[in-house]
Amino acid sequence: MVDPAADALSLPEDWPAHPDQSLSLNRMGSFDWDLDAGLMHMDEVALDVFQLDPAEYDGRPESLARRVPPSESVRLDGMVAQALKSGSTHYGAYFRIRTRDGGLRWTHTQGFIRRDETGRPHRIIGIVRDATQELAESTTRMEVDSERRRQTSVVESTTAALAHARTVQDVIDVLKDSHGLEHLGATSVVMGLLEAGRIHLVAEGPDGSFVPGTRYTRVDEQYPMSEVVRTLAPRFIESAADFAVSYPILWPHITDLGITSAAYLPLIAQARPIGAMGLLYSDKNGFTPEERNVLVALGSSIAQSLQRAVLFEQEHDLAEGLQQAMLPRRIPEIPGAHVAVRYRAARLGRDIGGDWYDVIPLPGGRVGAVIGDVQGHDTHAAAVMGQLRIVLRAYAAEGHTPATVMARASVFLSELDTDRFATCTYMDVDLATGVVQVVRAGHVDPLLRDADGSCRRVPVPGALPLGLSAEFGALDYPVSVLELDPGQTILLYTDGLVEEPGTDLDEGMQWLTALVRNGPSDLQTLADHLCDVVDERGGDDDVAILLLRRRGGYGPQAGGRLQQHVAQSDPEALRSARHMIGAAVRAWAGRDRADEIELAADELITNALLHTDGGAIVTLRMLTGPERRLRVEVEDRSSALPRRRDAGEDGVSGRGLLLVDRLADAWGVESRGSGKCVWCEFGLPDRSGESRDFGAAVGAGVNIHPV
Repeated sequence: MVDPAADALSLPEDWPAHPDQSLSLNRMGSFDWDLDAGLMHMDEVALDVFQLDPAEYDGRPESLARRVPPSESVRLDGMVAQALKSGSTHYGAYFRIRTRDGGLRWTHTQGFIRRDETGRPHRIIGIVRDATQELAESTTRMEVDSERRRQTSVVESTTAALAHARTVQDVIDVLKDSHGLEHLGATSVVMGLLEAGRIHLVAEGPDGSFVPGTRYTRVDEQYPMSEVVRTLAPRFIESAADFAVSYPILWPHITDLGITSAAYLPLIAQARPIGAMGLLYSDKNGFTPEERNVLVALGSSIAQSLQRAVLFEQEHDLAEGLQQAMLPRRIPEIPGAHVAVRYRAARLGRDIGGDWYDVIPLPGGRVGAVIGDVQGHDTHAAAVMGQLRIVLRAYAAEGHTPATVMARASVFLSELDTDRFATCTYMDVDLATGVVQVVRAGHVDPLLRDADGSCRRVPVPGALPLGLSAEFGALDYPVSVLELDPGQTILLYTDGLVEEPGTDLDEGMQWLTALVRNGPSDLQTLADHLCDVVDERGGDDDVAILLLRRRGGYGPQAGGRLQQHVAQSDPEALRSARHMIGAAVRAWAGRDRADEIELAADELITNALLHTDGGAIVTLRMLTGPERRLRVEVEDRSSALPRRRDAGEDGVSGRGLLLVDRLADAWGVESRGSGKCVWCEFGLPDRSGESRDFGAAVGAGVNIHPV
């Protein structure tokens, strides 16, 4: 080891004629190297450092070769040569020499380079000394420091690992699996939590070490964990004999485990004990002060993590209870549909969130299907979810249109005392016609699986999440209409099913589509399969799933109703309304009067859009009574009553109500507050006993029409 920064020597000019006696007293030998003559004068102390007798040294540096190993010699020669060439005035180095008995020991040298007027080096004056003890002490200090750093590192690494522990079992797993016990020299760990004045054993130690009757122990019993909880002081058991004398009740049960010492630490958080921990050793006797300090520091870190874990589990239990209470206890039987729902908590039940599902029976054989996700994963998210689910269910049951249901739910959430928002998808499904009206608020798109197993994503135009849309005044939720054939399945889900770290949403959607395509055909089995696969992927988010499959052979019910808003000057909305009317009429009325009903409804909608402001609301309704009748209603905001008139030979308008009058069995106008409702009714033939697949009338495939 070269020490170029060593201080230059201050030696007499006539050295070695008058050597410095202080050097000899400090066992430092001196040398004077005449570079011109190639001779190196060394005093007796210097020769003694090299273990040479004066008779064995002829004054030439080469004579030292037998004491200096070749590798060290090459290094020293290179270092001196570099100092001479670079113009340095001094150098210093540690090197090894070989002793008479063949061993190696460390030596240190310092040299001062003398130069003439031209800067040419001609003389080196220096010292040599035995550095074995010096380096031995330094190495010892380094080893002590290294051991201290290692133990400190164990505490730091264990603390870092504990930062990710969320449950008590997580804390125990970290202690057993993080190699911390191995680095501390312990063979196993035991741990107990203080519960209602008793210590609950949660980590039993090595296999076969559990002592019957110690699952719960009192604090006043003669056990080591009880003692440290009582005294709030650590207990270091130095030997097996110490263990046997101090704890005669426990020791006979663990004698065969080979325990030679143990350290029991109180786990204290916020100035109160929450439990105790014991580290058991099989090849150790006694503890140094440094080891005791490290273990006490480790116990403090573990106590903080345990307290967080206990609080987390308490909050989790509360949130889980809230969520289970808020989610539907059961899904009602829905005529005309098979339904499967699942909720999977994050990390196999160790987290809780605001995901929910709901199935809402609606009048006329319709059903509402809801999937949603409140922001956050805590008790508050679960509480907000429960309130939002109930409110949305109430709005749907009141008969509001899907867009109105979503808008009102958004206003409710924005007025709630919370900073959370929620994504949601709501579907109004008419199981007789297969007409599905979909509204999406910032949620992921649904999937559709055909009867043959093929699966595809259904893009649905959407708006802002609930809460945010009300805050930003964007409550106009577009409604999409699609047709669901018998045997087809709609899949609604929350983003935890498709999101995974390192992948984007499109990749997750492709993965889910393939999973559903290749999954079981049975709805309940498919739902279980989706949850199982998410568990295998180690999903970190909770997941809600709702599967709805339309059954074939389900006929229209008395009192059935479909409703849709048609915005002013919106051709897409008009096309969507016509599509809904056509699908419903073909399913409810068959081909007998379908064309007449569609034409009359189209005329009423067109009149409302042309002659009023604010759009129209179109409602199709199956009327109850002795005969089957279908009623078409078109509401607008104008109080001006329509009138039937002749269009004339060249007229391009004016025939609307004339057509309605001739096509419908009855028609009329009703006042509705500040507006009116123009309606027409059609008698339908009795179809009892007729076997008809209503889904076939709707047509195959999915057709999306945003409103």
